[in-house]
Amino acid sequence: MRRTALLVSATLLTGLLPFAVAGPASGADDPAPVPVDNFEGEIPFANPPAEGIFTWGSDTDDPPTLELAARDDAPQGEKVLSGTYDISGYGGFTHDFAFDKPAHDWSASKGIRFWWDGRNNGKKVNFELKDGGANGEASELWTTSFTDDWTGWKQLEIPFTAFTYRTDYQPVGGIDQILGLTEMWGYALTLPVGVQDRFAMDGVELYGKADQALRANVVTDAAVYPVKEGRSAAVKITVATTGSAPIEDPVTVAYETAGGTGESGKDYTPVQGELTFPAGTASGTSRTVTVPTLRDKAGENAETVPLKLTVTGAKAPAENPQVVIDAHGLPYLDPKLPVKKRVADLLSRMSLAEKAGQMTQAERGALTTPGDIAAYDLGSLLSGGGSTPTPNTPEAWAKMIDDFQLRAQATRFQIPLIYGVDAVHGHNNLVGATIMPHNIGIGATRDPQLAYETGKVTAAEVRATGIPWDFAPCLCVTRDERWGRTYESFGEDPALVESMETVIQGLQGAPSGKDLKRNDKVLATAKHFVADGGTEYGSSTTGTYTIDQGITKVTRQELEAVHLAPYQDAVDRGVGTVMPSYSSLDILGDSEGPVKMHADAAMINGVLKDRMGFDGFVISDWQAIDQIPGDYASDVRTSVNAGLDMIMVPYAYKDFHKTLSDEVTAGRISGKRIDDAVSRILTQKFKLGLFEKPFADTSGASEIGSAKHRAVAREAAAESQVLLKNAGGVLPLKKSQKVYVAGSNADDIGNQAGGWTITWQGSSGKITDGTTILEGMRKAGSAVTYSKDASAPTDGHDVGVVVVGETPYAEGIGDVGNGNDLVFSAADRAAVDKVCGAMKCAVLIVSGRPQLVGDQLGDIDALVASWLPGTEGDGVADVLYGKRAFTGQLPLTWPKSEAQLPINVGDSSYDPQFPYGWGLTTLTSVPGGGTSALKALAVAAAVAEKAGSETAGRAIVTKARLLVQQKMGQTITAASAKPFADADHLLLTGRYGQAVAKLTAAYRAA
Repeated sequence: MRRTALLVSATLLTGLLPFAVAGPASGADDPAPVPVDNFEGEIPFANPPAEGIFTWGSDTDDPPTLELAARDDAPQGEKVLSGTYDISGYGGFTHDFAFDKPAHDWSASKGIRFWWDGRNNGKKVNFELKDGGANGEASELWTTSFTDDWTGWKQLEIPFTAFTYRTDYQPVGGIDQILGLTEMWGYALTLPVGVQDRFAMDGVELYGKADQALRANVVTDAAVYPVKEGRSAAVKITVATTGSAPIEDPVTVAYETAGGTGESGKDYTPVQGELTFPAGTASGTSRTVTVPTLRDKAGENAETVPLKLTVTGAKAPAENPQVVIDAHGLPYLDPKLPVKKRVADLLSRMSLAEKAGQMTQAERGALTTPGDIAAYDLGSLLSGGGSTPTPNTPEAWAKMIDDFQLRAQATRFQIPLIYGVDAVHGHNNLVGATIMPHNIGIGATRDPQLAYETGKVTAAEVRATGIPWDFAPCLCVTRDERWGRTYESFGEDPALVESMETVIQGLQGAPSGKDLKRNDKVLATAKHFVADGGTEYGSSTTGTYTIDQGITKVTRQELEAVHLAPYQDAVDRGVGTVMPSYSSLDILGDSEGPVKMHADAAMINGVLKDRMGFDGFVISDWQAIDQIPGDYASDVRTSVNAGLDMIMVPYAYKDFHKTLSDEVTAGRISGKRIDDAVSRILTQKFKLGLFEKPFADTSGASEIGSAKHRAVAREAAAESQVLLKNAGGVLPLKKSQKVYVAGSNADDIGNQAGGWTITWQGSSGKITDGTTILEGMRKAGSAVTYSKDASAPTDGHDVGVVVVGETPYAEGIGDVGNGNDLVFSAADRAAVDKVCGAMKCAVLIVSGRPQLVGDQLGDIDALVASWLPGTEGDGVADVLYGKRAFTGQLPLTWPKSEAQLPINVGDSSYDPQFPYGWGLTTLTSVPGGGTSALKALAVAAAVAEKAGSETAGRAIVTKARLLVQQKMGQTITAASAKPFADADHLLLTGRYGQAVAKLTAAYRAA
C-alpha cells in the first residue's frame, strides 16, 4: 500500500491532542516550511559537540535503538527515523545542532511539526525544545507532549505557544524562563515508560508565521489564592515578553469570577472588568484584581472561586487562577482536639474518590499538570533518586514543594500533601547538603549515640527544605555482600542493626510522635519489610539483577531471629511508616512457596500490624505492586487487602486512583479497609502539624551543610574506619613523613559518597560540596605527593597510601554478576602493586561492601575498610594521622573468596579473612596478661551483666577483644574466628560474660 493511502486527514486529528494539531499550515501568506531534519541521512548519528542524533537513558537498557529505515510509506523522502524501546526509568533521543556553530533562529515561525507513526498505545510522548544558553546540552528546556492514540502516520503541528518551561530538570539551572526562539539548539523526545514498542518519525520542520502571542504572554503570580473567609484575595496579572522588550501591540485581559463551588453574593462579591496593557508597555508590568470574600457564621468546606481570564494580543496563562476560601469552623481543623477525633471527623466527610486520592503517591516529575493534585485529591508526592528542582538549592526545593502544597489547598478539605524523599545518608538529593557515611559505615562505628546524631542532622536539613517525610532507615540485615544494597544495611547481625535504630529518634524525636511538628524532625520509614537482605543469589527476576528483589528462603525460626527482630524495635520506637520489600518470602516448610512481600497479608496485616502493634501507615516501594502476579486490578486489590495503606505509583497515579475506586465500588476491597488506611495516613499528617503549617519552614536552611552539621559527619567518617591490618605500626602517619598517595578513590567525592548521592545511582567526580580523602590528608599532613595511577616517581617517600575500591551504584544495578564484582580494578591493583612494592604502604578500600584482597594482602602493611565515608574526607584523615584513634569494627564478615559467600556470624562453617567484629585500634595500649587477664575480665563482665551496666560491659568486652586480636594477629584461623565473631554478637545482646568466654576460646585457639 502506498503511503498516501495511510496518511490521516487534518480533520480527524484536530482536537484529539491537548497540545498538538495536524495538517497543512493554514493561511495563504504563510512562508514555506523550514526543514529541521528529513532523516534522509543529512544529519548523522553523532554525540555532541558535533551536530547529530543520539540516544540516552537512565541505565544501559533504557536508550532506544535508532536507524534510518527506507519505507514505502515514508511521508517525506525515502527514509524515516525508526527504532524500538523498552524503558523502565527514562529514555529517548535528541537532535543537537553543532556546538561550534551559531544557534538557529526560529523566531519567524509559528511552531514545529513532524510526522509520527501512531501505535495507538495510549502513551504520552514528551517533545522538548532547547532554547538559549551555550549549546544544546547547556540550554533551557521547554516541553509539551502528545498522546499516541491513533494508528498510522499523522502530521503533528505544535505551535510554540504550547511549550511550557520544564520545572523538573534544567541542565544549567534555567536561564531566563522565556522561550526566546532566537537561539535554538535542537529538540528531544522522551519515549513512554513501561511499554515495549517501536516508533517511527519523519519530516521535522518549522511552519507558519510568528505572531505577537509568541513574544508576549500574560501570567499570574500563582495558580491558587487561599484566603480566610471575609478577606480579599489579590491576583497579580503581569504581561511579559521575550527578551523583555516592550509589547508592540495592545494586550487586553478581560476577567470575571465564574463557576467554582463558592456562591456569588453569599461567599464572595463578584468582580468583572477589563485590563489594558497599551502598546509600548514594559515587560513585567503588573495589574492587580481584587476578589472580596464574605463572612458567615457557619462551618464550611473550602470553596473555589475561579477568575476567568480572556486574553487578546498575547498568550494566556496555562490555566485560570482560583481564589480559595479556606475551610473553617469544622472539628478536624481544631488543633486543640485529640488527633483521633480530628481524624474521625475528617474521615466521615470524605468521599471514596477523596479517600482513594489520599492513598495515592505520585512522582512529582510525572504529574501531567500540577492541577492533578487537586483533581485527583492526591495525598502524597515524592522525589525519586535524582528527581530535583532546578536549580538544586534549598530555596528551590522549598518553593517547589510549597507550589505543590498550594495546589492541595484547592481541594474541599485542604488536606495537605505529605512529601517524601530517600534521604538515606543525609539529604542526599540536595547539592551542598551534609552527606553522612552510608549505613554500613555507621554500623562499623558501633556507636548508637552517633547514629542518633546523624539522624538528627539529616532530619533538620530535610525539613528545612519543606520535606516532612524520609524513606529511611533501611533495617535490612544483609546476609550476602553480592547484594547491591549491602551498604544500605547497618550489618549482617540483627543485634547490630537494632543497636543502630537510635537513628529513628534522631529523625522523628520522641516515640510518641509529639516532636514531629518541630521544624527539625521528619517522619521516618523502616524498610524494607521483611528479609530483603536475605535474598538468594541468582533468584532475582528483575531485569539483569542477580540478587536484589529476589527470593528469601528461610525457616520461620530464622525469619524471626534474623530479619523480623529489628522491626519490633522500630515499632516500639514509634516509627511512622514502614515500606515493604520488592523481594519475595519463602518460609521453608509452610508449602506456600514464594510470596511477594507487597502481597503478603500474613506478614503485613498479621505480623506487622496485629502482632507487633504498628499503628503508622505502610507505603509501597516504587511501582512495586506491578510485580505482583495478575492484572492491574488484581495488583491493586491484593496489595491493599494485604495491608498497604499508600501506594507509590510514580507514573500511574490516574490509573491507580480509578482502579482503587472501582475495586471498592465492586466490593472487592472493603470500605473498612479503606477507612483504616486513610485514618493511618491522616494521623501522621496531623502529628506532623501539616494542617496548621503545610508550607515550608525554612528558618533552619542556613544550617544545611553547616560546619556544625559537617562536624557530625566528620566524626562518623572517622569512627567508621576499620583498621584490618597494621604491620609494623605503619598507621598512624606522622606529619614529618613524605607520603605518596595513589588510587582511583583518593580524590573523588562522588566515589567516596557512593550511590544515592545527588542522583539515584550516584556518580564519580565533583558532584557536591565536601572534602576528598586526599584533600583531608593535605590539610592534616605535610608533604603529600598525589599520582592517581601511581605513574609519578616513588623515590624519596617514606610511606604510601593507596585509596582504591568501588565506583557508585544503587540497588540491583550494583549486584555482583550484573556488571560488578568484589575485586579491585586492574588500575587499582596495579597502583597497589607499584606503591606497596616501593615502600611501606597503607591501602584504604572505599566501598559499599568487602573487597577480595587475595594475594596482595601479604604485600600490604596496613589495610583499612573505609566504607563509603560521605562528603567529609577530613574524618578519614583524622584517623590516618592520629588525630583520632581507629575504633571501627567490621559490621560484616570479610571473606577470603567469593566461593565462601554467603558467610555470616553464627555460621557453623566459618573461616573468613577477617571475622565479624574485627577492628584494630591505634593510640591505645592493648591490654596484656593473657589468660589470667581474660579470667579477671570474665568476672568483671559477669558483674556488669548482672547489674545491667551497658557502659561497663562494653568497656570490659572491648579490652578482652583487643587483647585477643593482638594474639590472633594476621594468622586468623577458623578455630579462632568463629568464637571471636560470636563474642561481638553476644556483646550487642548484653551477654557480656558469655562474650568474654567466647573471646577466651578464640585466644586459646589462636
